[in-house]
Amino acid sequence: MAPHKLHALLYLCSCLALVYPFDRQDLNPVAHLKSSVWLNKVQALMNASNCGQTKIPRGNGPFSVGCTDLMSNYTKKSTFLRLYYPAKGDNRSDTVWIPNKEYFLGLSKFLGIQRFMGKILQFFFGSTNIPASWNSPLRTGEKYPLIIFSHGLGAFRTIYSAIGMELASQGFIVAAVEHRDESASATYYFQDQCAAEIANQSWIYFKIIKQGEREQYQRNEQVRQRAKECSQALNLILDIDSGKPEKNVLDLDFDLKQLEGSIDRNKIAIIGHSFGGATVLQALSEDQRFRCGIALDAWMFPLGDEVYSRIPQPLFFINSERFQYPDNIEKMKKCYLPDRERKMITILGSVHQNFADFTFATGKVIGYMFTLKGEIDSNVALNLSNRASLAFLQKHLGLQKDFDQWDTLVEGKDENLIPGTNIVTSSQNACLSNATGVNST
Repeated sequence: MAPHKLHALLYLCSCLALVYPFDRQDLNPVAHLKSSVWLNKVQALMNASNCGQTKIPRGNGPFSVGCTDLMSNYTKKSTFLRLYYPAKGDNRSDTVWIPNKEYFLGLSKFLGIQRFMGKILQFFFGSTNIPASWNSPLRTGEKYPLIIFSHGLGAFRTIYSAIGMELASQGFIVAAVEHRDESASATYYFQDQCAAEIANQSWIYFKIIKQGEREQYQRNEQVRQRAKECSQALNLILDIDSGKPEKNVLDLDFDLKQLEGSIDRNKIAIIGHSFGGATVLQALSEDQRFRCGIALDAWMFPLGDEVYSRIPQPLFFINSERFQYPDNIEKMKKCYLPDRERKMITILGSVHQNFADFTFATGKVIGYMFTLKGEIDSNVALNLSNRASLAFLQKHLGLQKDFDQWDTLVEGKDENLIPGTNIVTSSQNACLSNATGVNST
C-alpha cells in the first residue's frame, strides 16, 4: 500500500480529473484553474490521512461476470464497445479497468491541466483491475436480455463497470459503447489491418467547445451521432447472434461465435448516464427495437424539442439529489404525455458521480471534497439505482425473474428515495412521477 502522501495525491488527481467530465453544459471550471492553484491543492492534501480506497463492487447476482472488448472494423465509424456477460463459473478479477495510457492523457487534455498529471493518474490506476473475468467463456444454453449502455461526457466505455457487472451478474448481456463523437475523453480506432496488427492506434480526443461557439447545436449533433452509434452497436450484436460472421479487429481470445443464439431479441433496452441519459431519449425516439430506457441523471441540454413527443416506449428517470436543476427537470417533464409510461425517482443524499466507478475509487475525505461521493453511502446509492432498474426492466421486458421484489423502489418508496424530484420548477406538479403522465403539465 502506498504511503498516505501518495494516496492523497492519487485521490486529488482522480477527483479533479473526473469530477467535471460528466456534468452539465457549464462544465469544466477546473480547466481555468491556474497551475499555482493546482499545486496549492496538491500541497494542502499531501498530509491527508484516513483516505483508504474502496473497491469497485462485484455484481450481486447469481452469475459470474465475464468481460471483453469488441471493435467491428478499421474506421472511426466502426463500433467499439466493452461487453459484460454471464460467464461460466470463473470469478477471476483480471479485467483491466482503464487499459490505455491515452485515456489518462485524454482526461488531462480535457481539463486543460498539465500532461504529467495524466501520467500520475496512469501510474496509480493503470494496473487497477475490476472483479470480472477477462475473455472468460460465455455461459451458454439460454437467451439473455440485452442492454446497450451510453457513457457520460468526458467518460469512456470502461468506467461504468459497477453497473455493467451488476446487470451481467443478474443475467443480462451489456454492451457499453465508446462514443466517437468527440465527447469521450479519448477513444481510438485502427486505420487498417496492418495498423491493428502492430497496435498502431489512431486516437480521438475530447473536443472542447470554445466560448462563442453554438454549443447547443454541436451537442445536438453529438447526441444524434451517439444514438446512431447505439443502434449500430445493437445491429452488430444481433448480427453476431444470428450467426453472421463478424471479426473483432482487436483479435482477443474471445470467440464471438459463443454469442450466436444468445440474445433474446424481444428483450432489448438502453441505459445511459448524464450525456448518455440524453442519448437514451434520442435513441428511443429513433429505434423502436429498444423496448424501454433508463436515464441516469440525464443531462437534457443536447436534445431538440422534437424528441420529447416521439418516445412511445416506457422511460425511467433516476436522478441524484444534487445534480438536477429546474431547466433540466422542465425538459424531462416534456416527456410526460398521455398513455406513456414514465417514472422518476431521486436518490437522497446522492451526487452526479454516484453512478460512475470513481465514486468507489476514492476515500471519504477526498470523495466528499470533490463531490465524487454524496452524503449517502456509494454502495447504497448504486444498489438503489440498480435494483430499481432491474424492477423496471422486468416489467417492461417481460422477464421471468424475482426483480419485482424491488417494485416499490420504482415508486420512490424507500427512506433514501423520493418519488419524482426534489427540484421546484415553474410548473411544479405533484404527479410528476405517475405512470402515464396523464396529469402532468
